[in-house]
Amino acid sequence: MYSSNSTEYQKYLNTPPPPPPPNYDQPADGIPVGSTESYYSEDPPQPQVPVQVRPKPLVPWSTGLCDCFDDVHNCCITCWCPCITFGQIAEIVDKGSSACGTSGALYTLIACVTGCPCFYSCFYRAKMRQQFSLHESPCGDCLLHCCCESCALCQEYRELTNRGFNLPVGWHGNVEKQKREVEMAPVVEEGMSR
Repeated sequence: MYSSNSTEYQKYLNTPPPPPPPNYDQPADGIPVGSTESYYSEDPPQPQVPVQVRPKPLVPWSTGLCDCFDDVHNCCITCWCPCITFGQIAEIVDKGSSACGTSGALYTLIACVTGCPCFYSCFYRAKMRQQFSLHESPCGDCLLHCCCESCALCQEYRELTNRGFNLPVGWHGNVEKQKREVEMAPVVEEGMSR
């Protein structure tokens, strides 16, 4: 069938071997194409100063831990059904990514199964403190929620209320309210009119 003196077979025998693959462990010794200006400039390179971002200064809570009777309605709801208050706080702190009912139901489930919903709610206090740069006072978040769960929830509720949130309407209700306030801002005419 095939002859052993085929010229096609000889053609493949006389080709040079392919070049070896590049060795990426050794540093490159060349100038990249298109960036010669940065290597041949007359000015010496300037050292880059790292940008330091200063953390926001911590601010105190707007109300104290034991000021529960400043909002008697919320104090009563939190005392008898803390899952409602926690759900409202969680929805605002999560910026609407979790619903009030879902967070409240999870809080209730943890309370029924473990008897310590404070291990869940203390993380929201820490998240809220980080968002608003609040002091961790009078003690750590977990210890505070373990010892004074109702007082801690009431304080968080009052803090969000004092910052302009209407917790019963939820995150989306607060966003809509803010949009309406911006749209209804009075228009001031420039210059004099007669």
